[in-house]
Amino acid sequence: MTQTEDNKMAEDQPIDDNLTINQDSDQVIIDVASIENNSTDETEKLKSELAEQKDKFLRLYAEFDNYKRRTVREKLDLIHTASKEVLQEILPVVDDMERARKLSEDQNDEHIFPEGIRLVYQKLMGILKSKGVVEMETTGKEFDANEQEAITEIPSPDDSMKGKVIDTVEKGYKIHDKILRFAKVVVGK
Repeated sequence: MTQTEDNKMAEDQPIDDNLTINQDSDQVIIDVASIENNSTDETEKLKSELAEQKDKFLRLYAEFDNYKRRTVREKLDLIHTASKEVLQEILPVVDDMERARKLSEDQNDEHIFPEGIRLVYQKLMGILKSKGVVEMETTGKEFDANEQEAITEIPSPDDSMKGKVIDTVEKGYKIHDKILRFAKVVVGK
């Protein structure tokens, strides 16, 4: 090959996809449209990657926020019901004290339920109320299997008491709107 042939071959050879050197005229020809297309493609690609990463971040943040709320709620529930077992064991003592108080009132005998025991009973009931324990009112109300346990059914004294609680054998209690103990009742039929 001669020198001119070599020059001619190298004359219009691209150095890069976007850049061509023409040695005869000492000009550098730049394909601007191609560069803009490549830049646009890269920009779009980066934008889509950024959007994808942003979406992943938002989902992860929302999931973590839900986790925090759920654990706080579970801790509060645990605190409210932590003493549930102890309170359930105290309730039979409360029942015995109420029976003694009622018997004392019915027989008008102060020796059955003396004043000191009455004060202890009132203090115990105050402590239970401060811990969120509330007794459920049942007598005379409609029977509700979600809160009451029917021990027996008896004929109702009148038609208005059918399906209602006639007598409460054992009081039911709630702690922060959750059943601590179901009420044991007699239902009219």
